[in-house]
Amino acid sequence: MSREGWINIALILSLLAVPLWAQVADEPFLITLSTRVAIFALAGVGLNLALGLGGLVSLGHAAFFGIGGYAMGILASHAQSYAPILEVPLLIEGTKSMPVIWLTALLVSGLVALAIGALSLRTTGVYFIMITLAFGQMLYYFSISWPAYGGEDGLPIYTRNNFPGLNTLDPIQFFLISYVILCIALVFISLLTKSSFGLALNAARQSVRRVETVGISTYRVRLTAFVLSGMMTGLSGALFADLNRFVSPSMFSWQTSGEIMIFVILGGTARLFGPVAGAALFIVLEHLLGGISDYWLIFLGLLLLAVVLFARGGLIGLLAGSPSRSG
Repeated sequence: MSREGWINIALILSLLAVPLWAQVADEPFLITLSTRVAIFALAGVGLNLALGLGGLVSLGHAAFFGIGGYAMGILASHAQSYAPILEVPLLIEGTKSMPVIWLTALLVSGLVALAIGALSLRTTGVYFIMITLAFGQMLYYFSISWPAYGGEDGLPIYTRNNFPGLNTLDPIQFFLISYVILCIALVFISLLTKSSFGLALNAARQSVRRVETVGISTYRVRLTAFVLSGMMTGLSGALFADLNRFVSPSMFSWQTSGEIMIFVILGGTARLFGPVAGAALFIVLEHLLGGISDYWLIFLGLLLLAVVLFARGGLIGLLAGSPSRSG
């Protein structure tokens, strides 16, 4: 096994060990921090599929993060108020079931990603960046002007949603749910990367003309990757909203898109466990430096600058002693 492989194993086991120790030590706050790491890492894994493997620099992934959050919020709020979402032409009611909410978040975020990607992927470079940002901001302002679900004040959910056989209000059990989903996503991306689809996507990032020469549609390959990326980010949004029991328009903001991208860059673009390392580092810095100064993001900016200039492989690449594979 390579050095990076051992680092990945140590990282994912550490993410599990910290909350288990916190459970024994009766430190629920550390469990919540670890849960945030797992959820943000899942969002980063989604973006890393588009950015790292596909070379698609998206500043609009908060759109999918927010859609997942609002999918949870809308379904849960109607369940707690016993008011149906729609009565005609079909009766659609709310639910507190996590699996149903996750499936809804995946489907809705996937459909929106399909629509956004179908338009955005007709552009390249800075135009692609700006059009994804524009779509994210459109949804942000739409959520602010949507009074039925809280508008700019957001939408509170009084109790956490249910998962069969588990007490989701128990911090360690909710962490384990998020952790298992993250592990499934990492396994999925690992298999996808090694598949013919993953090879085609990686090749399209390096040379569109060469891929199209052999008869592969780079547009379809990239669109598929963009949709899968959006679906994973949407699922992370549903988990994040469930963790906080609150949904707000800030989930759609460009700052959220920037943070998700920071997770990927800090950990290592195109590194399988890069988003996990990046999310963990971000949360640790936020916790430690945030208690020292309200301007802790300045230090984060300096660290990000150092990574971009001197450690192009991110934290994983630095520890593994190998350059970035993102080209």
